[in-house]
Amino acid sequence: MTGIRFGPPGDEAVHLCVDMQRLFGPGSSWAVPWMEKILPAVSELTAAHAARTIFTRFIPPADAEKYAGTWARYYAAWPQMLRDRLSADWLELPSALARHVPPARQFDKQLYSPWPDGRLHGFLQAAGISTLIITGGETEICVLATVLGAIDRGYRVILISDAVCSSADPTHDAAMRIYESRFGRQIETAPLAELMDQWRPRG
Repeated sequence: MTGIRFGPPGDEAVHLCVDMQRLFGPGSSWAVPWMEKILPAVSELTAAHAARTIFTRFIPPADAEKYAGTWARYYAAWPQMLRDRLSADWLELPSALARHVPPARQFDKQLYSPWPDGRLHGFLQAAGISTLIITGGETEICVLATVLGAIDRGYRVILISDAVCSSADPTHDAAMRIYESRFGRQIETAPLAELMDQWRPRG
């Protein structure tokens, strides 16, 4: 079942946009072709609720020695993406989103998940936020890590189905089926038009 099923989100909701950076845009070794396709939807939602938007940014380490285990193996495969070899411009949001910061906020992270260091959760709790409206990429990697961490912490999750993206259609589709079929009491999936019609916070 899809759609916003547990009532309109309101003042307790924020738009959490996952890793919509130049790092995953055209020309990058990590380019996600779909990102350009969903950018207009993400931009529309951000423009309507800039003060209630939070962008996470994935920040690679300066060098691979900061990580052990599978992360070391990961960056051995992508040495050009280490921060000491990467122009800082690649870490930035595209201009269509960056122009909303501030009042939109940014939280940087070095893992798929934004939750382990506690900063994001602490900020949301202090602000009285209980609902996360999630956009961004990738559907089955950083979005997945964000969604599962949000569920573990008790947040209501509304995933905007036409504003998430992946570089692989089969796994995007599989992830969306899992969100809709296995997390029906904790994840709502809805198109942007439905969300825009229902989300009308006072402030």
